[in-house]
Amino acid sequence: MRMLALDHIAVLGESLEEAAAHLEAAVGIPLLPGGRHNRFGTHNRLLGMAPDFYIEAIAIDPAAEPPTDARWFGLDHFSGPARLDKWICRVEDMASALDALPMAGEPIEVSRGGLSWTMAVPKDGFLPFDGLFPALIQWHGPQIPGRTLPKGGVRLKQLTVSHPEADALQTLLASHLSEPLIRFETAAPGLAAELETPLGGGQLT
Repeated sequence: MRMLALDHIAVLGESLEEAAAHLEAAVGIPLLPGGRHNRFGTHNRLLGMAPDFYIEAIAIDPAAEPPTDARWFGLDHFSGPARLDKWICRVEDMASALDALPMAGEPIEVSRGGLSWTMAVPKDGFLPFDGLFPALIQWHGPQIPGRTLPKGGVRLKQLTVSHPEADALQTLLASHLSEPLIRFETAAPGLAAELETPLGGGQLT
């Protein structure tokens, strides 16, 4: 059963300002305000992306109380320049998804403003395949950011997931993933998004 659908991609930074600047330089338009995730001590800014996706810039919130356990996306140990670092897939039933893909982590309930969702987070915060395994999210309610955020002229044309064990990752996900815009490549670990933007065609890495 194909139960994973691409929901959004995430640019990480040592600060939110760095992550947002990196993303804005690639797309040529300002990001929208996001908010704070008290459960993980992080904050973000957002950008809608056609057809029904979005991008977030996310970092540790220096004003937040540190969580008692690991932050999501491995942010406790993130360092270096801001970069496209994570891809997140939507599921309709988190329990079933984790039965099939237990390496994705444990279900954590999260809310921000009028949004609420369940996120799968490994105990140590690190996703498999050097962080290139997709994070899993289940939204609660009909208002999904990828469908409600303004698109701003940005469209995802392709997302390339690179890893030395890309074949193994693709095989692991093949029977579950439904997204023709994703390709896997055997190379050094990393993500690259080919975008259509108000600046023309471009790549976010």
